Amino acid sequence: MYFAALLARTEDGWEASDTELDDVETLSDLADLAREASPDEDTVLVLIEQEDGWFGVVRVDGEEDPRVYVSDAAAAARSSYGEILLTDELLGREPGDDGPDLDALDLDGTEDGEPDDEDADDGAASAGSTDAVPHGPVGDAQVLEDLGVSEKELRSMTEDAVTEIAEALGASEVLETVR
Repeated sequence: MYFAALLARTEDGWEASDTELDDVETLSDLADLAREASPDEDTVLVLIEQEDGWFGVVRVDGEEDPRVYVSDAAAAARSSYGEILLTDELLGREPGDDGPDLDALDLDGTEDGEPDDEDADDGAASAGSTDAVPHGPVGDAQVLEDLGVSEKELRSMTEDAVTEIAEALGASEVLETVR
């Protein structure tokens, strides 16, 4: 089960809104959605959580590039919402380096001369090369540092990270209204 919310910082405090990510295909789309939530170019946080799996924080400050933190890249790579956050840049890959060379594959999906492994995980093949995705956190762990959540605190969050982040920001009440 997923939960996604926008927290926009205003002069009156934080405002929360739940958000639908079905039409979001890229990190740029997500950043545009966040910018729409704050016409004054204030800080907007997009908090995404997959129950017992992973969480992500995207921070958009005006027209600056979004800053991203993902608690477990390998778990997020198996999620359509996680794939939005796991850009080549975040994973330290060259753009377009997202899997095996399709020209080197036989029609059955194996590389030339490679045995056909019936036990292969089809999910990994369909999501690109998950071997290149590290287990554990990736991104800017200092994304919330100036808002009162240290890198150490962010890295230690697991189960209910979105709620913990909202509490640290003083935004737990507004977040609960959209949960």
